[in-house]
Amino acid sequence: MPSTTTESSLPLRLARATNAAHKIAIPTLVPRRKPPPPQNPFPVPETPTLAPPPDLSTLRFSEPERRILSEKDHELFLASPTYSIILAFVFSLSESAASKKISSVSISSNPSIVGQINSFLSAIDGTIKLCPPADQGGSRFGNPSFRKFFDMIPLQSASWHRTLGITNPSAISEVSTYLHNSFGNPARIDYGSGHELNFVIWLLCLNRLSLLPESTFPAITLLIFPKYLSVLRKVQTTYYLEPAGSHGVWGLDDYHFLPFLYGASQLINHPYIRPLSIHNDLVLEEEGDEYLYLKMVRWTMSSKSVKNLRVTQPMLDDISSAKSWEKVEQGMRRMFIKEVLGKLPVMQHFLFGTLIPAVEGMSREDGRWRMA
Repeated sequence: MPSTTTESSLPLRLARATNAAHKIAIPTLVPRRKPPPPQNPFPVPETPTLAPPPDLSTLRFSEPERRILSEKDHELFLASPTYSIILAFVFSLSESAASKKISSVSISSNPSIVGQINSFLSAIDGTIKLCPPADQGGSRFGNPSFRKFFDMIPLQSASWHRTLGITNPSAISEVSTYLHNSFGNPARIDYGSGHELNFVIWLLCLNRLSLLPESTFPAITLLIFPKYLSVLRKVQTTYYLEPAGSHGVWGLDDYHFLPFLYGASQLINHPYIRPLSIHNDLVLEEEGDEYLYLKMVRWTMSSKSVKNLRVTQPMLDDISSAKSWEKVEQGMRRMFIKEVLGKLPVMQHFLFGTLIPAVEGMSREDGRWRMA
């Protein structure tokens, strides 16, 4: 009997051993997760601290001149305090407009300089009537009457700047140069982001002279800048200015960039207007007067023969898929650094003076190198 028990249990033990050898371990189940979106290698640019205005008693004003004449000059600029000041000013203006309608600020609630600047822009608007476009026999671009319009601005600007309280003739000469160059190039009869930047630098100069303190930043962004845009749209359509550089740069607008930065900031945390709302004609019509971004899209739609953003402004169409206006504003910050300040073809025309200084080692057009 002992042998029978051993023999009968042997097959059972072999079967158990075989089953154990063939047993497959079941892996731990891990729930599927959507892969994270790719990280933008360019982090969201922060707003640098805006340095206080300089001691004017120590300054010797000078005629602004080009100093970015090479890649090395451009690199020196991008590492300079002036670069940081420009970023601080432009981004501070954007922050000052956050979640605000244009109608939320008024001339009457701001220092008189805000109304004075708007009056200057109205006077420039009136100058267009004095310089009607010449008959070009059907040619659309580059009306030569623009040169007459352009030449009339310096004739008036000295008195305008004295109205603001700038009495030093050298200071007027330096500051007014940026205003003169805010309306396009008379030789090429064109306009682009560099001219728009000149207007912002003119405002920055007034800030450096303690004429536009930080308390006026919302008014600059939502009163002065929209007025400037209104005048420029009239100049562009009256004289058929060519878009400077490549046509439709960035796919946003043929001429302007900063309204999209400031306009995106305005719409942050809006209760119902989303980035996709730019495809809604009713939203553009009813809200376009209050928000720069929508106003720019509305203008684009009205000025193009093809009413399709995907065809005419593909980047605007792509941006409309963003999750929030905060994301749009962050993207515009990146674009300003990369496509405006970071582009040598744009910045080679930038002008440096005493209030917006160059740095040691940057070239001069006469070929000399010296301390700025």
